[in-house]
Amino acid sequence: MADFFEHLNDILFLDLETISGAKSLEELPPRLQEEWKKKSRFIPGQENKEPGDLYFEKAGIYAEFGKILCIGVGYFTYRKEEDLLQYRTKSFAAETEHEMLREFRELLCKRDWTLCAHNGKEFDIPYLCRRMLINQLPLPEVLQLAGKRPWEIRHLDTLELWKFGDYKHYTRLDLLAALFDIPSSKDGIDGSGVNAAYYTDNDLPAIRNYCLRDVEVTARIYLAYKGLPGNLEFETINLDLEAPPETQAPE
Repeated sequence: MADFFEHLNDILFLDLETISGAKSLEELPPRLQEEWKKKSRFIPGQENKEPGDLYFEKAGIYAEFGKILCIGVGYFTYRKEEDLLQYRTKSFAAETEHEMLREFRELLCKRDWTLCAHNGKEFDIPYLCRRMLINQLPLPEVLQLAGKRPWEIRHLDTLELWKFGDYKHYTRLDLLAALFDIPSSKDGIDGSGVNAAYYTDNDLPAIRNYCLRDVEVTARIYLAYKGLPGNLEFETINLDLEAPPETQAPE
């Protein structure tokens, strides 16, 4: 098991919290307003809603009309001589999306990470790539997919791993948490409430905490896939809090 814990060192677990690009449709540039009106006509089950109402509810899931508010990450370090497993976690949020993505990009360039997210291949990774390009940031190597063979792409997806080849099956993160007896991350807020929590309640701290809880649940589910208990004990270090300089960011 020690060899497996050492292997964990290079996996960066992550989660994005996304919101609409503006508080209301009217605040978007005119060209994007028109594009959203066209887009909204093809959103299933929403045909009777006004484009403005639908924008606040749904725009955050589309990288062209939304933006990333917060990125949560977590990674394990294993001290073999002490048989000590540590979990370090950090959230990225800044005044502007560009600044936040630039800081996160620096983290991605520090190590040959393998990225792991729940539904990451369908949502988190594509969204992240699109928003980096929209913000005129070159993609780091781990996000460059063009021309790579499947086994050269260092991405793990806890949803895909659970499918076992069943491509029509979707399983929520919270359902997997319940199956493996992992505490829910959805207490107080969930993904559908992030837009209101930010634009209406101005509660960024709650969103950051929720994001980090999702990251830890994803990490624990990955451990459960390896036969470890969902309540496995490890030392948690939150790098958003005060910590010695050497623990502020991964090497």
